[in-house]
Amino acid sequence: MSAPGGTGFLYPFLDAAERDAGPLLEDLARSAEAKAAESAALRANVLAASEDELSAVGLAMATRFDAGGRLLAMGNGGSSTDAASLVTLFGDPPAGRPLPARSLADDLAVLTALGNDVGFEVVFLRQVIAQVEPSDMVVGFSTSGGSKNLLLAFDEACERGCLTVGLAGYQGGQMAVSPSVQHCFVVPSQSIHRIQETQAALSWRLWEVVQAALRPLGPS
Repeated sequence: MSAPGGTGFLYPFLDAAERDAGPLLEDLARSAEAKAAESAALRANVLAASEDELSAVGLAMATRFDAGGRLLAMGNGGSSTDAASLVTLFGDPPAGRPLPARSLADDLAVLTALGNDVGFEVVFLRQVIAQVEPSDMVVGFSTSGGSKNLLLAFDEACERGCLTVGLAGYQGGQMAVSPSVQHCFVVPSQSIHRIQETQAALSWRLWEVVQAALRPLGPS
C-alpha cells in the first residue's frame, strides 16, 4: 500500500508493501500517539517559557479593555481561523466577562474589494487605518512570522498607539524582530500543525490572564 499524493513524509510506514490491516492500524495508532505527545510537550514548554510575558500582556490588555479598548485579530488561511477563534473566546467566552473583539478577516466584501482593487498586502492595513483607536489591541497570527499584510498592519497599529501582539512559528520571522510587534510569542517548531496547536494554547492562556486581571479592574 502506498500513500497517495506524496504523503509519505506524514506517514512513512504507508509506503511499505503492507497488506495486513492489523500492523498498519498499530502503526497509525503509534504515529498519532507520537504526534500527540510531541504537541503536548511543545505546548507545555512554550507556555512555561512565555508565562511572564503572557502575564504582562494580559494585564495590559485588561487595562485597555477596561478603558473601552477593543481586540482586533488577523491572520491568513488557517491563521485566519485562529484569529476567529480568539475573537470568539474573548467576545463570547465560556465564563467571565464578554469583551469587544472582531476579526479583520471576517468581512469578505472588504477583503475581496481591497484585494482586487488595491492589493492583498493592504487588506488588514486599510482596516486598521479606518477602524482602530489608540486604546485598541491588534493581534496577528502567522505560522511563518513573515506575512506582509500583517506586518504592514502592525506598523500602522503601533504608530497609532495600539497594543500589538504577534503569534509566530519557526524562528519568528520578521514578526519577532519588528519594533511594531511589541510582544511576539514564538512557537519554535517546523510543523505547521504543532505551531497552530500551541498558538491555540497561548490564546487560551492569554484569555485566562485577561479575565483574571479584569476582576479587580472592573465589574464582571
